[in-house]
Amino acid sequence: MAEAVWSTDTGEAVYRSRDPVRNLRLRVHLQRITSSNFLHYQPAAQMGKDLIDLATFKPPQAASGHRPDEEEEEEVIIGWQEKLFSQFEVDLYQNESACQSPLDHQYRQEVLKLENSGGRKNRRIFTYTDSDRYTDLEEYCQKITTSASEAPSFLVERMANVRRRRQDRRGVEGSKLKSRIITWEPSEDFIRNSHAINTPLQTMYIMADLGPYGKLGYKIHEHVLCVLKVDSNGVITVKPDFTGIKGPYRIETEGEKQEHTSAWKYTIDNVSSLAQPEEEEREQRVFKDLYGRHKEYLSSLVGTDFEMIAPGALRLFVNGEVVSARGYEHDNLYVHFFVELPATNWSSPSFQQLSGVTQTCVTRSLGMVWRDKVAYFSFPFTFEAFFLHEDESDESLPEWPVLYCKVLSLDFWQRYRVEGYGAVVLPVTPGSHTLTASTWRPMELGLVAELRRFFIGGSLELEDPSYVRIPGTFKGERLSRFGFRTETTGTVTFRLHCLQQSRAFMESNSLRKQMRSVLDRLEGFSQQSSTHNVLEAFRRARRRMQEARESLPQDLVSPTGTLA
Repeated sequence: MAEAVWSTDTGEAVYRSRDPVRNLRLRVHLQRITSSNFLHYQPAAQMGKDLIDLATFKPPQAASGHRPDEEEEEEVIIGWQEKLFSQFEVDLYQNESACQSPLDHQYRQEVLKLENSGGRKNRRIFTYTDSDRYTDLEEYCQKITTSASEAPSFLVERMANVRRRRQDRRGVEGSKLKSRIITWEPSEDFIRNSHAINTPLQTMYIMADLGPYGKLGYKIHEHVLCVLKVDSNGVITVKPDFTGIKGPYRIETEGEKQEHTSAWKYTIDNVSSLAQPEEEEREQRVFKDLYGRHKEYLSSLVGTDFEMIAPGALRLFVNGEVVSARGYEHDNLYVHFFVELPATNWSSPSFQQLSGVTQTCVTRSLGMVWRDKVAYFSFPFTFEAFFLHEDESDESLPEWPVLYCKVLSLDFWQRYRVEGYGAVVLPVTPGSHTLTASTWRPMELGLVAELRRFFIGGSLELEDPSYVRIPGTFKGERLSRFGFRTETTGTVTFRLHCLQQSRAFMESNSLRKQMRSVLDRLEGFSQQSSTHNVLEAFRRARRRMQEARESLPQDLVSPTGTLA
């Protein structure tokens, strides 16, 4: 019966508010559980079944010293960081010798004013603010799991010693930092001491003194009713949550004797005053004005003139990333990459950097063999290039930029080895693309070359990295690699975000048609480039078949045009 009355969910709830936290108001109602007020919380289905209403009886004062029921009830409204003194603090601060800090002397003055004005209005409910020296030990000693043999981890122990309070200390402008931002060689103690998150928070505890009547003011009888935490982002954490439509929370206290044991119930409600329509309208105007000024500030940084390119030109802007390298023999990999622009119709700004080198990255094994080792670089790069198609009568396919990469490894003795060469053609369509470049490396025959590469380092290297494809300096008809020995190695993954800009995308004149024809050919470039050689070979074979058929006598040729 009792389990259906009380709220057992004492977990914390998180709220977010743009309103200043100083406007927060909570109503806390505390009452000792007796036989009379317990019946008021029984389910309605149980009422009327020959139950005797005990509210008509007035029990005498108990042996434990409790007052009658109507005097064991208290309700207060508490504001954010509002200080309500307990009986223990009132007795403590009346003694001037107990005051040591300026805050103690301030509390002493407030206590004396309360005594002169008739005493404090609260009896059992009081608060600890963010400035008070109080730490709830049960909050930091509670178990995370239900295991009876749970042992707190190192991080839990570290976080238990962190007092997350507001940090108002700010450095003077122009002053130098006393500590280094980056510690390049951290010690083990530094790592252990720095591995704790210290989020600035303001904390407030709503407490209750649940001691017997006439014995208030003892620390042993203090219990936490609610914990409030607020950070600078407007996030409010309440533990336990507001009561709302749920039942009240329950606290049981244990005394030295059986008759000293008692139970209490309490509720927590948010009674913050709602903003008036005029205030909400004024707040909306303030926010609108603030956002408008911020928009003007951003516009002043960007400018009002949109950057345009020359007519008939195409601007290619690429935000790229060297994602990872996989399947290489040695560890500590790094990638040297560069973009090669075709010699005709392509250009880039003089300040543009078309090459880069990643950091050295230790591989991570994803399987049982060394082929499954992966090095994650996440190295970003950016470049832009311009394409200007001047001769429209030229119907040949335009060339597209190529991204070359060279994977190397570096060991403890500063010996480096070439792990592979690769290349990918940049996507001809805008958008996000993930490309994988398969790599190979030149190799020598014989065991001596492999031993030299393993123990001494160094290996065969390409004089021209563009030899991976057809070099731009090659002028012949056929490029023969006969006799050139290579070994397949791993793969390099690139993630490219391509943007294209051209006046042809927005104009509807002849220039748009002219540029559209170029773009149409560019869209089919990736497909046509892969099948160009196959189609050319098919045309040559068909031509030879027709020549051979024409050279045959006519009596050997059927009327349908095929061989008899």
